[in-house]
Amino acid sequence: MAPDVLGYLSLHLHAHLPFVRHPEYEDFLEEDWLYEAISETYLPLLRVFDRATDEGIPFRISMTMSPPLVAMLRDDLLMRRYARRLDQLCELAEKEVHRTRTDATFQPLAQHYQREFGELRSAFHDRYQRDLVGAFKRLEDAGRLELTTCGATHGFLPLMQTLPEAVRAQVAVAVTHHRRHFGRDPAGIWLPECGYYPGVDRFLAEQNIRFFFVDTHGITDATPRPRHGVYTPIYTPTGPAAFGRDPESSMQVWSAEHGYPGDPDYREFYRDIGWDLDYEHVKGHVQATGQRKNVGIKYYRITGKGSHKQPYDPGRARERAAQHAGNFMFNRERQIEHLASRMGGVRPIVVSPYDAELYGHWWYEGPTFIDFLIRKVAYDQRVFRLATPGDYLRENPEQQLATPPLSSWGAGGYAGVWLDGSNDWIYRHLHKAAERMIALARDYREPTPLERRALNQAARELLLAQSSDWAFIMKTGTMVEYAIRRTKEHLLRFGRLHDQVRSGTVDEGWLGHVEGKDNLFPEIDFAVYRP
Repeated sequence: MAPDVLGYLSLHLHAHLPFVRHPEYEDFLEEDWLYEAISETYLPLLRVFDRATDEGIPFRISMTMSPPLVAMLRDDLLMRRYARRLDQLCELAEKEVHRTRTDATFQPLAQHYQREFGELRSAFHDRYQRDLVGAFKRLEDAGRLELTTCGATHGFLPLMQTLPEAVRAQVAVAVTHHRRHFGRDPAGIWLPECGYYPGVDRFLAEQNIRFFFVDTHGITDATPRPRHGVYTPIYTPTGPAAFGRDPESSMQVWSAEHGYPGDPDYREFYRDIGWDLDYEHVKGHVQATGQRKNVGIKYYRITGKGSHKQPYDPGRARERAAQHAGNFMFNRERQIEHLASRMGGVRPIVVSPYDAELYGHWWYEGPTFIDFLIRKVAYDQRVFRLATPGDYLRENPEQQLATPPLSSWGAGGYAGVWLDGSNDWIYRHLHKAAERMIALARDYREPTPLERRALNQAARELLLAQSSDWAFIMKTGTMVEYAIRRTKEHLLRFGRLHDQVRSGTVDEGWLGHVEGKDNLFPEIDFAVYRP
């Protein structure tokens, strides 16, 4: 590292979606979460990273690839359905080009989407051969990305701490899955919802995980108090390092009031032709029930707080993204200069973690912002460089020892999002199921092949029920019926499997049906729950 570089900027993108796969339906609304994220976030980010790599621009970014997301991106059924969705998008864009042929305002926008969807389809089929996991792996192999894992199903670990075997399973299953798909152990982990509690680090250490992330107060309230706040990591008692979120850089992007994504020149997320146009025009692209939904073509910019919106101008938005990338870089230069002047020769690291889906899905111009930022950091400044948490620990191995408190990100910062009156009913059922799974793993040391299949499926159903996404959805009130249904379905399947194993009456036909439906973690071994 050049001696005149004063510090590091660590961008981390947390890519995660809950496991949603419904082979029993031809078309299922919640599967759109995956299809939208591929078109709007994962493919655009891959194209940014690959273009920069092809052009020899140096950059280092860390990224979570959560096990449920990886499983869905590697699922033949879901990728066939996504390919069909891409074809439908291209078809709709062609219809829009025809519909707006005499409209000087919206015709260029329709052509913009026609080009964009065509390029996405070409990238998906030709460049990436429908294997996005392999594409991210190649970027890690090329030294551009550092890929981390997550909890096996994004289970919120602080609310499992009374059952250490359940915590161990969430971590160990995730690491095994990561190794299977990326050919290496993950250096780091994104603790689901940044949920830490004292002692969880020992389960990370067991799996040779070197670092994890916490929200700001997870570092500033640690014991003893860290000397440099969130601008250096701390080592936990069993070894893994905790990196804390920098509030200043996060605010510039996340904040609804002050963040870049709210700029009036950027595309308005909430105005979509699936709602705006005549039903007859879009009926083949909305839900099979006839209900409207977002279809991915949006013609307006944010404009202002009122309901009146101006037409979107992609060129103007691109210029704005370049300006914001420059502003973000300038602010990090000044921030790191200030920190370095006060840290006595210790190089600061500014950790900026975001949900990956912010870039592209919620903030359409987000991947363009990252593209400009990568290039500007490489060529327009000499104060800092992009580095991952693993890079920082290799170059700065001596750090303070401290213990973070129980903490999370999200409103309140102490698990309140995942434990309140809207969702607290789930935990007595999750805990009872986990106790039963631990007992099964203890009691069945030499199961028959059929029992082993049932026990492994019971472990899958428990993990799926534990996903923090369901509690989050219940709290936010968005797709509550679906979240409740998923929690209950997995618990009921677990209970049925438990009872069949205990009574020696495993229904092989029904088991095969459930294995085909909830098919993630084919490599799972239920013994991971053994005390």
